Amino acid sequence: MYAIIQDGGRQFKVEEGQELTIDYRDLPAGDKLTFEKVLAISNGSGDLQLGAPTVAGATVTAEVLGADKGEKLVVQKFRRRKNSRRKTGHRSLLTRVKIAKITG
Repeated sequence: MYAIIQDGGRQFKVEEGQELTIDYRDLPAGDKLTFEKVLAISNGSGDLQLGAPTVAGATVTAEVLGADKGEKLVVQKFRRRKNSRRKTGHRSLLTRVKIAKITG
């Protein structure tokens, strides 16, 4: 059984027991998180429910595992013939969750 959910402008295909990194939310570890924007849901026998745009009554429940940092992004700015160079970096905060239950 799997579901396709939407979170933070992105879509994820999730299954029960799967670990996933999503945009940062200020939630403690062990807290529950519910995704209500379920775009599609399928059980193992091939039945697929597509939403228009979401499946009515379908939810995906996840458990928060904790905060995490993404990989480092390097930002370089360069202006030619001006002897101007700047190099900075950025690491986004992420939240790790584990999919507990898919209902719908």
